[in-house]
Amino acid sequence: MAEAAHAALPAEFRRLTGEVVIGVADFPEDEVLEELGLESPFDLMGLFQGVGLPQGAATAATGQMPNRIWLYRRPILDWWAENEDSLGEIVTHVLVHEIGHHFGFSDDDMEAIEAAAIEEEARA
Repeated sequence: MAEAAHAALPAEFRRLTGEVVIGVADFPEDEVLEELGLESPFDLMGLFQGVGLPQGAATAATGQMPNRIWLYRRPILDWWAENEDSLGEIVTHVLVHEIGHHFGFSDDDMEAIEAAAIEEEARA
């Protein structure tokens, strides 16, 4: 589902992600929660790790880990169970949010990208 959501993003947005790796885990690791000051693993649905365009690179330099986006399955499923959005819409939202904020996009930019991705997904 994460790969399908990424593939449905507008081409220019996908291009900006470089060789981003999308990972799925049940919950964030304890170190991530501690670093972000979160009390519950359900407080985080996704995370971007890496060096983005505002910092100078979308692709990893030699010896540098690739950019990675984590989607956290259990918090996403809990959100889905408590809201009216489809699971695909939630995954797309989290994916766009993690990519977009890291690349310096505004909330309006991300909403437009997300809307285009959901429309594209509906056509598929």
